[in-house]
Amino acid sequence: MVKIETFSVESWMDRYETQAKYNIAETCCASISVDQLRELSEDKDREVFQTATALTYGAIRGSDALRSNLARLYSAKSTALSVGNIISTPGAIQANYLCAYTLVGPGDHVICHYPTYQSLYEVPKQLGAEVDLWHAKPENGWVPDIAELKSLIKPNTKLIVINNPNNPTGAVLKKSFLQNIIDIASEHDLIVLSDEVYRPIFHSINPVDPEFPPSLLSMGYKKTIVTGSMSKAYALAGIRVGWIASRDTDIVEKIAEARHYTTISVSQLDEQVAAYALHQNTIHSLLAQNIQLAKTNLTLLEKFVTKNDDMVEWVQPLAGTTAFVKFHREGAPVDAVDFCQRLMEKTGVLFVPGNECFGEQFKGYVRIGFVNRTEIIEQGLNKVTQFLRKELDNVKLAN
Repeated sequence: MVKIETFSVESWMDRYETQAKYNIAETCCASISVDQLRELSEDKDREVFQTATALTYGAIRGSDALRSNLARLYSAKSTALSVGNIISTPGAIQANYLCAYTLVGPGDHVICHYPTYQSLYEVPKQLGAEVDLWHAKPENGWVPDIAELKSLIKPNTKLIVINNPNNPTGAVLKKSFLQNIIDIASEHDLIVLSDEVYRPIFHSINPVDPEFPPSLLSMGYKKTIVTGSMSKAYALAGIRVGWIASRDTDIVEKIAEARHYTTISVSQLDEQVAAYALHQNTIHSLLAQNIQLAKTNLTLLEKFVTKNDDMVEWVQPLAGTTAFVKFHREGAPVDAVDFCQRLMEKTGVLFVPGNECFGEQFKGYVRIGFVNRTEIIEQGLNKVTQFLRKELDNVKLAN
C-alpha cells in the first residue's frame, strides 16, 4: 500500500471552509460566475457554451480553442509554442501529479522549493523518489539560496520543482534567479517543473522591471515544464481546468501516455468556459480586474499589519494571492493551530495555520488569502484586530 501523508492544508480547508463567515484562507481571486465572465468580454454576443455540440469525451488532449489560447500566452516573440505542446488536465493539482507520476520513481532524487503546496513534494515521495527540500527563509525575502541548490544535487537527481509566484509566501523568483536555476539544470541535464498557478497576478512588481519574472517556458531551456490553471489568477476554480506545457515534445508525449491512466479528457463544458476566459476579447479585462483587486486588498492587509505591528510581522508579498504572516505575543510565536481555531470560533474568520499545513518549523505563521471580495477582507481583518486586542492572551504559545 502506498503511504499517503495527510494533505494538511486541504484537510484544514475541508474541515472549516464551509463554516467560515470571512474566508481569508481562500487562495483564488474572488470567484466569478459565467454571467460575470461574459460581462467582462469585449464581445458580449459571443456565446460561452456551444450548446449544439454533442457531449462526447471531446478532444482527448484538450480542445483546440483552449490550447490555442494557451499557446498564444506562452509563445515568446521569437519562438511560438505549438498547440501540441500543451495538455489540459482537471486542475493544476492533476497537472502536477501527472508530471511526478510520469517522470520520477524509486531511485530518483527530486529537489523541491519550500515552503510550498504539499503535493509538490509529497507525491514524488509517494512514488518512491528521494526528496530534498530547498528552503526559503524570511530573512532572505522567502527566496532560497542558489548555493544551497547546487549543494543538494546528487548523481541521481532528476527533477527540480519550483513554485513561482509562491504559495504561501507570495514571494517571486526573479528573472536572473530563474536563469541561475536553468544554468544549473542545464549543467546536470535536469528537468525543471515550475508550478505557475499564481501567474500572472503580479501586484507589487512592475512588468517593465528588468528582473520581472517571465514564465520559465520562455527562458530557452528545453527541459522545462510549466503547470497552471483557471482557479487562482482567473477566478474560475469551479470549472476544474488546468494544463501542462513544455517545449520538449518527448516529455509531452510521455505525460500524455501516463495521462491515459488517470484522465480520458477534461469536460467539454469546462474547457469551453476556460477558452472563453482566455480569449483575447476577455482575458485582459479579467486579469486587470483581479490584479486591481489584489492591489486594493493588499493595501488593507498592509494597514492591518502596521496597526498590529506589536503582534504581527511579515515579508510583504510581491505576487499571487497569499501572504505568510507571523503572530506572536511579546516576541514568542503563538500556537498557530490554537490561534486559528479560536479565531474561527470567536469571529468566523478563517486562516490556515502554517505549522500544521506547511511545516512544523513555521511556528506562529498563518497563510492569509487576501484576494477574496474586498468587503470580506476588510470586515474579516477588522474582526482579527478585535480578536488580537481581546483574546490573544488566551492563545497558547508554540512549543
